Amino acid sequence: MKSKSLWRISVATSLEAEDAVAELLETIFNSSASSYFNVETQTGVVAVYFSEKRFLSREVREEISAGLRRIKNCGLKIGAGKIKAAKVRREDWAESWKRHFQPIEIGALLLVKPSWSKKRPRKNQAVVILDPGLSFGTGQHPTTEFCLREIVAAVCNRRNQRSQTAATKSFLDIGTGSGILAMAAAKLGCNPVRAFDFDPEAVRIARANARVNGVAQKLKITRGDVAKLSTSPSRRFDLICANLISNLLIAERKRIAAQLSPGGTLVLAGILKSEFGEVQKNYGELGLKLVSARSEKEWRSGAFRFAAE
Repeated sequence: MKSKSLWRISVATSLEAEDAVAELLETIFNSSASSYFNVETQTGVVAVYFSEKRFLSREVREEISAGLRRIKNCGLKIGAGKIKAAKVRREDWAESWKRHFQPIEIGALLLVKPSWSKKRPRKNQAVVILDPGLSFGTGQHPTTEFCLREIVAAVCNRRNQRSQTAATKSFLDIGTGSGILAMAAAKLGCNPVRAFDFDPEAVRIARANARVNGVAQKLKITRGDVAKLSTSPSRRFDLICANLISNLLIAERKRIAAQLSPGGTLVLAGILKSEFGEVQKNYGELGLKLVSARSEKEWRSGAFRFAAE
């Protein structure tokens, strides 16, 4: 029988610092973080959850505080930055997500919603069901939304070219997390769909989400390391999403770019505005040209294609 209680260590923060704070907690606790944003109060909470009792020692609190100062020094507004440790009931935890997680519509083709939402899809609108778990968020961050929009746009273009026939673009998701991008691609008809993550827990959760959505047989999710991607792969992909921190995107740019098919689109996200220029420069040196971009809060994401194409 599962424990009726969970132990949570959380940081109250802003939407723009959400990813950076999540990465900080994941590093300190060696456990994936979940996050949600309250639209009404405009405040966010990033937390790690444990089934066994965990204490917040003074040393750990100071380590979190030092990390928050580094994030602030990078130019992000971290918000309240309040650090809390609390015991919560599983039922209370679940209900809090129901209050904060709302459905997301990406144009007329895609609806992402939690299982408890009664929102009905439009005609011919694909639906991805995604409930928040203890370890992973729900894809509502602007960088994830940009990736979803680029997937929908790529599918729309292919359908228009083929007079509304099914899309057949191949898709690769680098750093899949909850699997939301891979599931959306599969639901929209991309084939084949491949996804990987370095975190084995992410792989487990993404596979479970794929089963819930009935697409487990339409995509392949594995554990993998972007730093070990082949620079001469046997398969290349028409559409690639890499929602990673900028340092990793730059360090592994040759391996990432090598996975892209001629004429394909590479979507890079998870990048701070202040770091986007450097990412664009490094990929430009590989022949990749920025074809679309979007900024929101402190984040900027972009889609790239080879300049000669």
